Amino acid sequence: MTEINAQPIEEKPVFAAELTPYRSLGRRGFFVVLSISGAVCLFYGLFFLATGAWPIGLFLGFDFLLLYGALKLSYRSGRQREEVTVSRTNLSIRKFSPTGRMVEHRYNPFWVRFNVSRHEEFGITAMQVSGEGRQTEIGSFLNPDDRESFARAFRGALATVTRRL
Repeated sequence: MTEINAQPIEEKPVFAAELTPYRSLGRRGFFVVLSISGAVCLFYGLFFLATGAWPIGLFLGFDFLLLYGALKLSYRSGRQREEVTVSRTNLSIRKFSPTGRMVEHRYNPFWVRFNVSRHEEFGITAMQVSGEGRQTEIGSFLNPDDRESFARAFRGALATVTRRL
C-alpha cells in the first residue's frame, strides 16, 4: 500500500542569512572587565571604609553591581537573532528573542516589497519587508555597514527569485 505524504516539499533556498547583534566583548573579556573593576572597587571600598568614609565604599559596591547588571543585560540582548530565508515560493523571517521565543513571518516573494530608509550621514537607518497588508522590520540591531551589505544581498536575492518564472 502506498502512503502519500501531505506535507509540502521544502525548496532549496536562494538566499539564507542569520542576523545577530555584534558584541565586541567576548566571554573572557567579560570576566577580565568584571575582575579588574571588582578589584578596584574592593580596594577603594576598603580604603574608604578604613578612613571612616564608609558610604563611599557602599556606593562603589553598588556601582560594581550596576556594571555587572548592565553587562549581563547586554549579553542577554545579544542572544536575539533573525533568520531570513528566500526561496522561489516563500520568504521567511524568523525572529528569536533573547528568551528563545520565536516569531515567524512568511511572505510570497512575488508580492513583497523591500523598503529601506536612508539618512545622508548615517546610511541605512531601517529596513522593512512589506506585503499582503503587513510589514516586518529586519536587522534593527545591525550596524550601518552590515545593513548595507545585507540590503544589497537581500535585494539581489529578491530580484533573482522574481526574475525566474
